[in-house]
Amino acid sequence: MAQEDNAAQENGQAGDLPEYEEMSLDELETLRLERDEFRDKFMRALADAENSRKRADRDRREAEQYGGTRLARDLLPVYDNLNRALAAIPEESRAASSALIEGVELTLRELSKVMDKHGVKAVSPAIGDLFDPQMHEAMFEAPVPGTKAGQIIQVMTEGFMLHDRLLRPAQVGVSSAAA
Repeated sequence: MAQEDNAAQENGQAGDLPEYEEMSLDELETLRLERDEFRDKFMRALADAENSRKRADRDRREAEQYGGTRLARDLLPVYDNLNRALAAIPEESRAASSALIEGVELTLRELSKVMDKHGVKAVSPAIGDLFDPQMHEAMFEAPVPGTKAGQIIQVMTEGFMLHDRLLRPAQVGVSSAAA
């Protein structure tokens, strides 16, 4: 009897395994369909897991780059006010207030370095550049002789980018068609 069991095992027939030859074709087809359904679910779950990983990675990178947006926006008026303070000093007062002026200039320079370090870059259009609604905000329009319609005629405040996103548009005056 033991020899028969050994012979059956060598021929690939184990006594404890079901006989597949005895399964009906319907049962076999049902098992194949079930296998295919589980494979499909498994592949979808793998794709979902990969998509979730990619989305989490993208969200992490965006939070790293753009997480300081509110702080950067709040610092822009400080930058503007330091520039205005320097521009408002009369020429005759410059010699008497040289230490104060130097302190304000150093503060502005340090603020600019910190903003630059964190990806905040100034958008400084030049007079004569064409108005770009993606980067500039038109504060007024005026007909100016010798200019073409759409040219920048005055820059009120600089704009700023945070990496590749517009933080604040540059505020400009634009030439309308000269009369």
